[in-house]
Amino acid sequence: MSGRASGGRLRFDGWIAGLGTASGIRVVLGHWPRSPFGPFSDVMLERPDGERLLLAPTARTADFVGGTYVFDTVRVVPVGVRVADGTWSVTAGPLELRFTTGRRRPLGLLLCAVPGVLARQPAWCTFLSVPARVLLPGVRTRGSARPGRREWYGARDLRPVHAVSGVFDGEALGAAAPVVPPVRFGFGSVPRRPSLTRVTTTVAVEPG
Repeated sequence: MSGRASGGRLRFDGWIAGLGTASGIRVVLGHWPRSPFGPFSDVMLERPDGERLLLAPTARTADFVGGTYVFDTVRVVPVGVRVADGTWSVTAGPLELRFTTGRRRPLGLLLCAVPGVLARQPAWCTFLSVPARVLLPGVRTRGSARPGRREWYGARDLRPVHAVSGVFDGEALGAAAPVVPPVRFGFGSVPRRPSLTRVTTTVAVEPG
């Protein structure tokens, strides 16, 4: 898959992990095996003091992600992700992170029934916008964080995250915790409970 959708839109197929930690740092990992930029991963962090930080693997991906979401600091660093037996290991410059996913809950089972071709349709994401607000407060399936960009999120799976460990800038992250307060990179947050979502993200970039 090239990552190009109809009408000049860009499509990203992969996973988003959102989790809080006992240290107060909230982390959002994007892992994209299929994208217009090839496979890549990026990490967004929000510190307890509100600083929003992007860790991206190349200047090109940093420019795109930084032009779609809002950050106070952007760093270009190697980002690596390994997945084995439900355990994710992430390295990204000053960040080392491990987390483990659990069994799907009822909502995750329902999302697994959504065909991929349907999840890629902005109209479907728009249709789900109201149910998403009710079931997952803070989550949005469509919107815009910056002028000239529009986004749609089509979820296809949802798993809880049970175990978290790691270090950021030499300090321990601590155990998993709710994503409170919500992260402020985009027009919506991730689920309050630490979770891993399989998702198709479609981004429309207006000319100019």
